[in-house]
Amino acid sequence: ITSPVAFDILPLKLHPFSQSTPTGLDCVGWKRRISVPVIADGALDKTALTDDVGSEEDLYEDFRSSNHRYGHPGGGGEQLAINELISDGSVVYAEALWDHVTMDDQELGFKAGDVIEVMDATNKEWWWGRILDSEGWFPASFVRLRVNQDEPMEDYPLKVEGGKEDDSRRFGMGQTTKDQMRTNVINEIISTERDYIKHLKDICEGYIKQCRKRADMFTEEQLKTIFGNIEDIYRCQKKFVKALEKKFNKDHPHLSEVGSCFLEYQTEFQIYSEYCNNHPNACMELSRLTKVNKYVYFFEACRLLQKMIDISLDGFLLTPVQKICKYPLQLAELLKYTNPQHRDFKDVEAALNAMKNVARLINERKRRLENIDKIAQWQSSIEDWEGEDVLVRSSELIYSGELAKISHPQAKSQQRMFFLFDHQLVCCKKDLLRRDILYYKSRINMDDMEILDVEDGKDKDFNISVKNAFKLHCRDTEEVHLFCAKKPEQKQRWLKAFENERRQVQLDQETGFSITEVQKKQAMLNASKQHHAGKPKAVTRPYYDFLMRQKHPTLPTTLPQQQVFMLAEPKRKPSNFWQNISRLTPFRK
Repeated sequence: ITSPVAFDILPLKLHPFSQSTPTGLDCVGWKRRISVPVIADGALDKTALTDDVGSEEDLYEDFRSSNHRYGHPGGGGEQLAINELISDGSVVYAEALWDHVTMDDQELGFKAGDVIEVMDATNKEWWWGRILDSEGWFPASFVRLRVNQDEPMEDYPLKVEGGKEDDSRRFGMGQTTKDQMRTNVINEIISTERDYIKHLKDICEGYIKQCRKRADMFTEEQLKTIFGNIEDIYRCQKKFVKALEKKFNKDHPHLSEVGSCFLEYQTEFQIYSEYCNNHPNACMELSRLTKVNKYVYFFEACRLLQKMIDISLDGFLLTPVQKICKYPLQLAELLKYTNPQHRDFKDVEAALNAMKNVARLINERKRRLENIDKIAQWQSSIEDWEGEDVLVRSSELIYSGELAKISHPQAKSQQRMFFLFDHQLVCCKKDLLRRDILYYKSRINMDDMEILDVEDGKDKDFNISVKNAFKLHCRDTEEVHLFCAKKPEQKQRWLKAFENERRQVQLDQETGFSITEVQKKQAMLNASKQHHAGKPKAVTRPYYDFLMRQKHPTLPTTLPQQQVFMLAEPKRKPSNFWQNISRLTPFRK
């Protein structure tokens, strides 16, 4: 089984996939957590297959153990080129993407940012390298080849006595080393963008167009699952590459001003969010179809007719995921070799931040979509539920906890469990005997409410003494709800949670985040099935397990605990969803 090995031959143009991103790297260069696959738009059409393709569990296991070459679409061409360079006496440098800590004296330890001389890249997963006087094996997926192989080990520009930059090293007609390095990065951005456009065109014309001709084999729903919105991405990227071409200075590439192009298209790049969220589902649908020979032959015929290189369809479909995650890397490299006096400096700096924000947005949307299954499971565990589903209006649990609710007219106090979602506050009552069972009581529309902090003492509206209290006041009906927490810190956490809820709603409006009706219905259907089964099923993660459980048979026996790149995942606090829910254990029914 080939591993999702990660390396970029950035200075060499070997094939259309030189834009591949190192496995284990996210869009902003951080290791990411493993995520659970999300519900895609549209369910699988099981009736479209005439052959017996087995259960979902069988498919998952088959997918995990199959020979799909994720993360390494180059098919070994890069390794050949690396070893040829090494054999010719060239020095090949790779840059560490994150720390490799090892206790094995046969392995090479390093920190993120270290530069490693690659001495042998014969094996796909483990390379032999050197740092100063130390040599050893290291995982190829922990590094990427440097864009500028000619760059010396020390950073440019060189410093001379007095702290001034030494521009004495020059290339060609008065071009400094830094300018030449910038030329290399600009050329790499332009060339990989052109290759990427051809790649997208081949998918749209070579596969999608042919699939639509075979209504007997594919439904529109299946095609949506397999290809997602890749046609929208193709249209977007065609416009983007034209904008890049206009800014490209062919005579003096280092003078090119491309930063503004990324700023102009940062909003349009958000369409990658839908594609990245759907990608795991596309892979599982392909795994299902390719168990039937006629689909295998059909996909291979499409590839040959379009004269595409020898990579399976799932490998081609990975490229957009890799591409959106490579932009921050390219821009960081470009900024590194752009002088602050350069006309493009400010735009490149802004573009780097913009593309990191795109990555964060994509990850946040993915996380939110993963949460809808959990919310649906939570609702299915609540007894006597009334009214619309939580997912009709909400997609995020902000906070939960126990409060005393005081109601008019008798000012009666009742202990209740409250769950604050975006747009609504759900009130539940604990069972008197089984405290892990909750009963639905009511909900409050947060869009109409304003939060009022109440001082300790006698409240005029309710004519009672209160402590650690706050109110929800409806602006339209003048209705007032009074709540009391047990401790002052609990009250402050609730007040903060209400602020976060309004902030989340505003952010969703600004970014246009929404969940489709199909995704909502599918989440509730899945939760209903699990509820009737008696207990929640264990979450299966074949897509990620497949990428994670790769080992080399003869070199180091286990790969380090790298985390596999699928989407950008910025540093952020972990979700509080299950921590909030677990205190109640509503699923033990």
